[in-house]
Amino acid sequence: MEELKFDGRGLVCAIAQDYESGEVLMQAYMNEEAYRLTLETGYAHYWSRSRQKLWKKGEESGHLQRVRGVYLDCDRDCVLLKVEQTGAACHTGNYSCFFTPVRECGAGAEMLGELQRIVEDRRDHPAEGSYTTYLFEKGVDKIAKKAGEEAVELAIAAKGGKREEIVGECADLFYHVLVLLADADIKLSDVCTELKDRH
Repeated sequence: MEELKFDGRGLVCAIAQDYESGEVLMQAYMNEEAYRLTLETGYAHYWSRSRQKLWKKGEESGHLQRVRGVYLDCDRDCVLLKVEQTGAACHTGNYSCFFTPVRECGAGAEMLGELQRIVEDRRDHPAEGSYTTYLFEKGVDKIAKKAGEEAVELAIAAKGGKREEIVGECADLFYHVLVLLADADIKLSDVCTELKDRH
């Protein structure tokens, strides 16, 4: 493991990040074996300092972290895992361990990622009275029609020049586009990759 610089305890800090939204999920530690197993298996493994043992994330809860990318910081003493998280990353049941606000900032991509998860959950687990469930039940024709309507309404709001209306219509459009993507089984990350390739 010459590429990594372990500390005096034989550990490095490891940060898990949602590979689609960029949301930071948790921070833990890895020893050499945990790092090796993560690379070999494609699932996150860590070293528990409190229990003094190796553990595979989700081995008991089922909340596995499938590793989509592994990155080292410039000093090579910290590992960033970009993961596909199953269920909650935090033992409290929260999706991310970082749910205690000290100073809030704009939600940005994290909010879109969270909304995507909610939309996909409604697709996979229909709920009575849910508008999202209703759209999926009606199918792609209804979803596409609504996305088109919201795009037109956004254009009209832009022409009107009222900030509140533009923001509201844009939010409506984002939501319906996410429903459209989920119906086609397309991830936000697929769209981001396309944008990056065009750039």
